[in-house]
Amino acid sequence: MARKPDEIAVHLLLQGGAREEVRFPTLPEFQKWYTAVLVPKQDSSEFVNVPIKNLQGEYMVVRPSSVIAIRVEPIFLSTVDRDFD
Repeated sequence: MARKPDEIAVHLLLQGGAREEVRFPTLPEFQKWYTAVLVPKQDSSEFVNVPIKNLQGEYMVVRPSSVIAIRVEPIFLSTVDRDFD
């Protein structure tokens, strides 16, 4: 049985070489933000909010046109699989 990640780290590579990491609780939650916020404005120079998981109520803003690449990484907080079913 496949393990489920505890959270999802999303690495954004921006124009100019800046790199940012934000975390989402689940992959579907990242996909929802990506398809609803980032993709519709992919060529826009207007700022869009990027939710920051660790800081409740705070956001990072980014211009969608400046996002060059996105890397999605599953994060497992435990290295031991304790499922004995």
